[in-house]
Amino acid sequence: MTPYWNDFAAFLAMGGYGPYVWPSLGLTALILLLEPLLLARRRRQLLHQLRRRQRIDAAQQPHPLAEATAP
Repeated sequence: MTPYWNDFAAFLAMGGYGPYVWPSLGLTALILLLEPLLLARRRRQLLHQLRRRQRIDAAQQPHPLAEATAP
């Protein structure tokens, strides 16, 4: 059985469909690489926002010991 592609240039040409196949493959690979990075970044942002909100809420609440020692 002989290979369909005789040389590397023919392989890249993909029987004339190379201009459609390779950009599609590249874009898919890029998305698959970027998705976990963007998700991790968003997670860090959300955790930062939640921690900030907790600090703000804690600062606005009176301390329980302060109420017990008040005259």
